[in-house]
Amino acid sequence: MQPHVFQRAVLDWFDQHGRTNLPWQQDINPYRVWVSEIMLQQTQVSTVIPYFERFMTSFPDVETLASAPLDNVLHHWTGLGYYARARNLHKTAVLVSTQLKGQFPRSIDGLCELPGIGRSTAGAISSIAFKIPATILDGNVKRVLARFSATEGWPGRSEVVQKLWLVAETYTPENRIADYTQAMMDLGATLCTRSSPNCERCPLVSDCIAHREGNQANYPGKKPKKKLPVRSAFFLVIQNPQGEILLQQNPPAGLWGGLWVMPQIESHDQLAEHCLTMGLKITDHQILATQRHTFSHFHLDYQPIRINASEDSSAVSAGRNQVWYNLQKPLSLGMPAPIKALLSDVQKQAT
Repeated sequence: MQPHVFQRAVLDWFDQHGRTNLPWQQDINPYRVWVSEIMLQQTQVSTVIPYFERFMTSFPDVETLASAPLDNVLHHWTGLGYYARARNLHKTAVLVSTQLKGQFPRSIDGLCELPGIGRSTAGAISSIAFKIPATILDGNVKRVLARFSATEGWPGRSEVVQKLWLVAETYTPENRIADYTQAMMDLGATLCTRSSPNCERCPLVSDCIAHREGNQANYPGKKPKKKLPVRSAFFLVIQNPQGEILLQQNPPAGLWGGLWVMPQIESHDQLAEHCLTMGLKITDHQILATQRHTFSHFHLDYQPIRINASEDSSAVSAGRNQVWYNLQKPLSLGMPAPIKALLSDVQKQAT
């Protein structure tokens, strides 16, 4: 299929069936496009919509986001996962606001210099916000083009993704670039889905090699299976006589970086000593059932320990990035989903 024929087929389909009512498609500007693209990385549209709307209400522009405490930004991100995205979002907002006079770069190279923005995200911002011809290759587009061109192999391999970039660049038009970019993402999200693709409605079906050969499921190639290692920990759900729960903030980098979590120990034998070093005296405790949280590269099996403790609050919280969290008057803190769920369980049991 010649590039102009490919482009016309995609755009004609988009004019009839494309999505035009998503929140980030309204009042389009570089800031809104950037936030939506970061949220949509490895996250479905239906999940992102309410997060995006809340985020825009609290941080309507890059200056507001830049001046907001990171804790507040992470609080708005709680539940979306991949929290490095939120930390990079805040870093970029500060850079744009303070060093770039509030203006996002228009070029791919300029955008890629900002934290958390890669080649495809830069292409989306440039094409949608600035209407500058630029190529994208997100997960949905990779799937469409891998099937269309029968590009074999897992796109996580550099040689495979390079082939797909060549295909994507071949078909990227000069005109109607914003519509084309959205159309390609829509094709992958609504028709050329991971399972049960709706090939009969696809505008590219006549020249799709995978469809012709009847092996759509082979593309894109699957990531080589690797057994995830398992780590274990005890989460200390420490409650003081006032019913508050002790939380502490992780270091900025690393697992759950910058998020507020419960103290952790590796062995039950460490419980008494660990609480003592924090100025806590255990009055009683209860070990709860083990739960699992899966990260991209390992499983975390964590066992909550409900602890009632007497304490000197000032000794516990002084200079240690710790806080007694009041369930009735919750603070705006960023926390991972398992911690938020444990706090919700404590609150339910108290009512």
